[in-house]
Amino acid sequence: MLRSSIGGSAALMFDANQRWDLTTAIRMCRSLGAFEPLWIEEPTHPDDIHAHVVLAGEIAPLKIAAGEHIPNRILFKNFMQAGALHYVQADCTRLAGVSEFLTVSFLAKKLGFPVVPHVGDMGQLHQHLLLFNHIALGHEVLFLEHIPHLRNHFVFPARVNDGRYETPQEPGASCDLKVTVGPRKVISSLA
Repeated sequence: MLRSSIGGSAALMFDANQRWDLTTAIRMCRSLGAFEPLWIEEPTHPDDIHAHVVLAGEIAPLKIAAGEHIPNRILFKNFMQAGALHYVQADCTRLAGVSEFLTVSFLAKKLGFPVVPHVGDMGQLHQHLLLFNHIALGHEVLFLEHIPHLRNHFVFPARVNDGRYETPQEPGASCDLKVTVGPRKVISSLA
């Protein structure tokens, strides 16, 4: 139903959210491959590099996206070098912050992997990191997910128009939170 609704040229991705063991992942990915998805996200447990390597070989040319639960640059490097994923979904709020995210981005560029950040609730910060990846590292900008349910909590929420993030014009990392204390509003800077 999804593929017929969006047409053959639109990008379609499936997210298994780590739910399958290797045997189930192979079976499910082969079945889902008929719908020509761009990727299958988190098909099995993010600590199991071996299962990802076996799966990548079994379902090729279908691609694997992973990273929202890969916690550091060392594991990302191991996943990339082993051929256990095809799209790097680093998330700076789940890594050790911006420096670790940039290290993963440098590794991905060096090893030839596209970076499509996992945004979670922080498109605020990832919009800046995506720009850095594109301008400074030459990564192709594929897309950046947008989850707007927290936008009312930010002083300068990410702006998305016609399906595209607008480049932030304010200084900082767009992460300043609005904090309400008693009857007056106080703005607290976390950046």
